[in-house]
Amino acid sequence: MQHLIAGSRDSLSQKASYLRVCARHLADTMKSGGFRSLYRGQGIEFAGVREYLRGDDVRAIDWNVTARMGKPFVKMFDEDQELQIFLIVDRSSSMFIGSKGRVKYETAAEVAALLTLAAEQNESPVGAVFFDGKIHFSSVPEAGRSQSMHLLTKLDEVDNIAQGSVLGNAISGAARILRHHSLVFVISDFRTSGWEEPFKILAQKNDVVAVQVTDSTDWEIPEMGAVPFVDSETGRRLVLPTLSAIFKSSWRDDYRKRSARLESYCLRHGARSFPISTEEDAVRKLSDFFASGFKYSSSQKGGRI
Repeated sequence: MQHLIAGSRDSLSQKASYLRVCARHLADTMKSGGFRSLYRGQGIEFAGVREYLRGDDVRAIDWNVTARMGKPFVKMFDEDQELQIFLIVDRSSSMFIGSKGRVKYETAAEVAALLTLAAEQNESPVGAVFFDGKIHFSSVPEAGRSQSMHLLTKLDEVDNIAQGSVLGNAISGAARILRHHSLVFVISDFRTSGWEEPFKILAQKNDVVAVQVTDSTDWEIPEMGAVPFVDSETGRRLVLPTLSAIFKSSWRDDYRKRSARLESYCLRHGARSFPISTEEDAVRKLSDFFASGFKYSSSQKGGRI
């Protein structure tokens, strides 16, 4: 069994302590700046009506009830006092490709761990689903340190990777698990198909971030001559001419197009894409992301591009 976060099971608690320190600033940033309105008050549900009192906001008047009762009534709403966070983490074979001694899954696991610990510090419930060619683990959102350590342990332990990717199934499963409006992070390289429709459905009732994990091998392939490659998801074998300038250009273009399609799809459906490479600092990238806030909040989803 591989231990991807800590290096060994015995050192996981020490690694978690280090990540907690890193997550403190991230936790503060989650509740400030452009994300403040998302963190408090996005989960608003209709709770009933009551008679209008002097000083009430006239915009809250329920005109249908007012007309029926012959006197003014206003709508009442229950406002959620916490933000639920949910993590969908890809651990399929393509996530174990990388360069400079670091694979994509290590970056994905670090991002997920930081979000988990930041949620813990903000007393927010956090849940997750981890998958490769099948669903390996899922948990409904819960708050507290025991939940955080449970998720970190599951993130850290990787064994018997099943061929393929069930990203679409994982997203559909998350949509069934989540009962309240949540901030959902889909952490993957998105090198598979069949996830788009479930993603669109999930984004209709939640704020969704597509965290695209990349590595330099996605756009720059080493020059090694004619090399046999195996698709880690499908098992398909090809011989690729890595010395060819045309091939290298096509490789880069394919990466750019896939990334552009992902960003465009997210924008169309009120979500946001967030690229991070294996060479980037996860704490800094996440802090910048939360400081910037969502370009499209759930209140704006009726006016998508």
